[in-house]
Amino acid sequence: MSTHLSVNLNKVALLRNTRHLGIPSVTRAATLCLQAGAHGITVHPRPDQRHIRPGDVNDLAALLKDWPGREFNIEGNPFHNLMDLVRQVRPQQVTFVPDGENQFTSDHGWRFPQDADKLKDVIAEAKDLGARVSLFMDADARAMGAAAEVGAERVELYTEPYAQSHGTPMHASVLHMFSAAALAAQHEGLEVNAGHDLNLLNLRDFVKGVADVKEVSIGHALMGDALEMGYTATVQAYLDCLKP
Repeated sequence: MSTHLSVNLNKVALLRNTRHLGIPSVTRAATLCLQAGAHGITVHPRPDQRHIRPGDVNDLAALLKDWPGREFNIEGNPFHNLMDLVRQVRPQQVTFVPDGENQFTSDHGWRFPQDADKLKDVIAEAKDLGARVSLFMDADARAMGAAAEVGAERVELYTEPYAQSHGTPMHASVLHMFSAAALAAQHEGLEVNAGHDLNLLNLRDFVKGVADVKEVSIGHALMGDALEMGYTATVQAYLDCLKP
């Protein structure tokens, strides 16, 4: 089975929030991406509401009820505003990310052992609510056992280092590091997602070089491409990169 594509809609909301017209529509963007074949929708609401807002989360949850088999993934820091939204909408997947409250973008994974104790309870609660729990992690093979021990079912590998290395002499060694991390996670019984700075130029090499990636979450680059190509052609181009 090919890797699934979840489209992150944060940048649609960011553009919309610069005016008070509701344009562009987050739910319309989701609908067009799903119609084009996207396997799911991702949002990462932050406390400052600079892009995705609580109303968007509820609207998208309602929309996705009409798309059985497609997945709603909510990302964020469980110690900020995330868990109230998870309790309200009960998404299929939550991805816990250790962002600061005013952080520009995600730039590192959870740290073990220091984050272990505080994660256990929120992971257990999210699972009780019916969500699969994924932890945003650096590509460190040594940390995967600890991620499994706190109850996670997946890890999302933070791929900015891979994206920065693509096309450089470091590419092969960095890709090997990600492959080793994925294999270590799978050895611990975890499934593997990936995301951050993946795009049409580097995505195919990543999923060929890292075994059995279940899902990639892509927002910024995909929305940039959609400005030129439209949602349908863009989603289909990303799906083509994911074909075995």
